[in-house]
Amino acid sequence: MWQRIQTLYLAVSTVLLFILFFNDAYTIAAPDGMQYVKYLQIQKPYFGILLGILFAMTLLALVTFKVRILQMRLATLSGLVALGMTGWLAYYYFTAPENVTFKWTVIFPFVVAVCNFLAARGCFQDQLMVESAYRIRDSRKRDRKKK
Repeated sequence: MWQRIQTLYLAVSTVLLFILFFNDAYTIAAPDGMQYVKYLQIQKPYFGILLGILFAMTLLALVTFKVRILQMRLATLSGLVALGMTGWLAYYYFTAPENVTFKWTVIFPFVVAVCNFLAARGCFQDQLMVESAYRIRDSRKRDRKKK
C-alpha cells in the first residue's frame, strides 16, 4: 500500500483536510483594535459539510487501494470538489472587506486538488501496467497452447 506514490498523495490530502477542518480561515480586525478569529466551517455550516464530504471521499480513496478504478474515480471526484472549494474560497477572498485577513490555510484545498489529481494519474498508470502485464501473460498462455 505505502509503496505506491498515489497512496502518499492521498495521505497528504487527508492530513491537509484534517488540519483545515480544525484551523481558522481568517481574522477580522475590529475598530477597537481587537482581532477576532473566525472558523469558516462555523460561520458557514455548508462549508463544514462540504469539507466533511471531501475528507470522507479522500479517506475512502486512500483505503481502497486494492480497487484501482474506484480509487482513481474517487481521487478525481474529490479533486474536482476541492477545486470547487478553492473557487469558493477565492470568491470569499476577493469579495471580503478590508478588515479581513485570510490565513495561509485557505490554499489547502488547492493543494489537495493537485495531490488528488496526481494520485488519480498514479492509479491510472498502475492500471495500465497491470493490464499490459495481463496481456503479456495471456499471450504466453496462447503460445503454449499452440505448441
